[in-house]
Amino acid sequence: MRFEKLAAEGWAYRMGFRRVAGADEAGRGALAGPLVAAAVILPREARLEGLDALDDSKRLTPRARRELFRSIVEVAESWSFACVSAAEIDAKGLQECNLSALRDALRGLSPPPELALVDFYRLGDLGIPQWNLVHADLGCRCVAAASVLAKVIRDHLMWHWWVLCPQYGFDRHKGYGTAFHLEAIAEHGPAVCHRGSFQRVAQMELIPRA
Repeated sequence: MRFEKLAAEGWAYRMGFRRVAGADEAGRGALAGPLVAAAVILPREARLEGLDALDDSKRLTPRARRELFRSIVEVAESWSFACVSAAEIDAKGLQECNLSALRDALRGLSPPPELALVDFYRLGDLGIPQWNLVHADLGCRCVAAASVLAKVIRDHLMWHWWVLCPQYGFDRHKGYGTAFHLEAIAEHGPAVCHRGSFQRVAQMELIPRA
């Protein structure tokens, strides 16, 4: 198991923190769909049932993520998520929405955490100590678990948008800027779920369509 030594969580436990939460987000760089943040508190056991394959969500197959999702929610002491729509991202800006989603996910945990491990970003007004680590999803089990939850939830939401707007192929790319996706925006124009404030979406508004 990659996280058997639990370096980050182990440090927190030795410092006296009992409930340690990890938080991460999915969809930050997508051109369409929501940004989803998740937070999770895992038990302190060195090995947890069903989590031997746990890793950063980007390094896992869709099937592996779905299987891990079920295991995470079964063993977690607490888990939560928060979504920010494309319209809110356009209105408030990506960075502000990213931070607020992470904060809301952590605040949604019950029982609440005593310490938050967050991938890279420093969160203001959190109300509890936090440890901000670069690539925390690669070294912290609870952050990796949060990354899986966020990715699976967001992918599920993008399947919803694919049903509503099949011409964009959200089932294939989940809203990210692939060549197929950009060609679909150029042909059909942006949909309501596209982030109009993103340059690669906004510039499509200027392309004449038949």
